[in-house]
Amino acid sequence: MRILVLGGTVFLGRAVAQQALAAGHDVTCAARGSSGNPVDGVRFVRVDRDDPASLDALAGKFDAVVDVARRPDHVRHALASLAGRVGHFTFVSTCSVYADNATVGQRVDTAPVLPPAPRDAEDPEKDAEAYGACKVSGERLVTEAMGADRAFICRAGLLVGPEDPSGRFGYWVRRAARGGEVLAPGTPDDAVQFIDVRDLAAWIVEAGERGVTGTYDGMAAPVTRQEFLAAVLGEDAPLTYVSQEFLAEQKVEPWAGPRSLPLWLPLPEYAGFMSRDVTPSLAAGLRPRPLATTARDTAAWLAGVDVGSAPDGRSIGLTAAEESELLAAWHAR
Repeated sequence: MRILVLGGTVFLGRAVAQQALAAGHDVTCAARGSSGNPVDGVRFVRVDRDDPASLDALAGKFDAVVDVARRPDHVRHALASLAGRVGHFTFVSTCSVYADNATVGQRVDTAPVLPPAPRDAEDPEKDAEAYGACKVSGERLVTEAMGADRAFICRAGLLVGPEDPSGRFGYWVRRAARGGEVLAPGTPDDAVQFIDVRDLAAWIVEAGERGVTGTYDGMAAPVTRQEFLAAVLGEDAPLTYVSQEFLAEQKVEPWAGPRSLPLWLPLPEYAGFMSRDVTPSLAAGLRPRPLATTARDTAAWLAGVDVGSAPDGRSIGLTAAEESELLAAWHAR
């Protein structure tokens, strides 16, 4: 197959290019090339997607296209240039498109989504709150232009694994290496949900090969926080569960950023964010690997790179000193 990846230099895009190459496909990646390097073996074309005509430089037809765009205008430009010469179109969306983050066990075919972004508010780089709505716009553009028989909408969950630039999953892997008493947020039964980037990439490539269409959640089934921490930190890790009320009092942030606990979200308002029913995705061929394998491979990757901070330079998670202080305050309360 001749496959075009719009992106292909960072995390999921790179993983898709790697998986497609490994499967023996002819792979072209089109991107600015400012965020990362293309995978060895792909044909790389430098484009500026702000320019509506930039993709016209891509000659010929493609059996499959994968687009990870965040901005609806970039999707419009791609469809205007490529829709007539593409067999199968995958748009990588996000679980942030959902309007209800509180209800547990929602499914892709019945869960409500946000309204599409207004045309004057279609830049998530300027307004992070617009990210989900912009992806809704992208989904609709692709489905309308390609038709239901050629469009695969993949709503990605939290991506983890080697080359993860966010540091969220990496925080827990690095925490395992440090040892000692571990501050765990919430309760052992809290839901945690994610997907190894390599598994999502493999499914996206397979969807192009098999002509899978429709809208799916791109994430593994949820696990409990106890299962998550046991797989990443080890069965015998000394865990101390700390209530979310205490964490809020101590100004510990959820999810990401400095003085945070990654992969923790307040309940009940986010009880549905990491507890989605992904039965349709698993039936359609998504095959998540064991979490312990993802943790092991991420640890091996982290051993050779410095990703202890977010792309903007801020630290991720709790420092060792912050964690010690919080544990002492919890035990003394």
